[in-house]
Amino acid sequence: MTDRPDDVVRPDPRALRALAHPLRLRLLGLLRAEGPATATGLAALTGESTGTTSYHLRQLERHGLVLEDAARGNGRDRWWRAAHRMTSFDGPDGATLAAADDDVREELLAVGDQYLRVVADGYARQIGATISALPTLDDDLGAGWQRAFTLNDYALRLTLDEALALAADLEAVVGRYRDDDPDRRDEAPAGTQRVAVQVNVLPHVPARPHPAGADG
Repeated sequence: MTDRPDDVVRPDPRALRALAHPLRLRLLGLLRAEGPATATGLAALTGESTGTTSYHLRQLERHGLVLEDAARGNGRDRWWRAAHRMTSFDGPDGATLAAADDDVREELLAVGDQYLRVVADGYARQIGATISALPTLDDDLGAGWQRAFTLNDYALRLTLDEALALAADLEAVVGRYRDDDPDRRDEAPAGTQRVAVQVNVLPHVPARPHPAGADG
């Protein structure tokens, strides 16, 4: 899986704020996963109205996250496609935060926090949907696919360098496998299915005892 230069977007704070919205993130994810679609088609997949999906698609377009697919459009339907295959966000770096005044620093931190929480909620929704589908997964995808589902939590004790190396190793393993590109699915071997791999390395902050007499 080799990224092209236009595969990854690193949104600036304004684009990140636009993206930090559950429905917008879901619409972008659907366009990346399923390929170009109309606002009407996306409304059917999300349970929203066409007017709502159309509005949010235009907000994504303003920040270069989706593009009109003019080759598919006609007089009635406007087709949309994702401008990139992936979004990369590591949070504002220490130098950026140190150089910013208090108000800007708080805004950068708040936008980043909101975006990451929306992403995490989307991951949880995706896991929940797969769990709900488990009883019929083999019927839906083919015998044996239920065994491909895993949900694991490993506790390790690492140095910072080891934690960074672990994250890089996990990404390298995923990179050895075939990307799911809607425009190239006809090139994949028979029997392939879309598989979502979530890679999370979560530094653990020890829980602190509640102050004496505090509620909860």
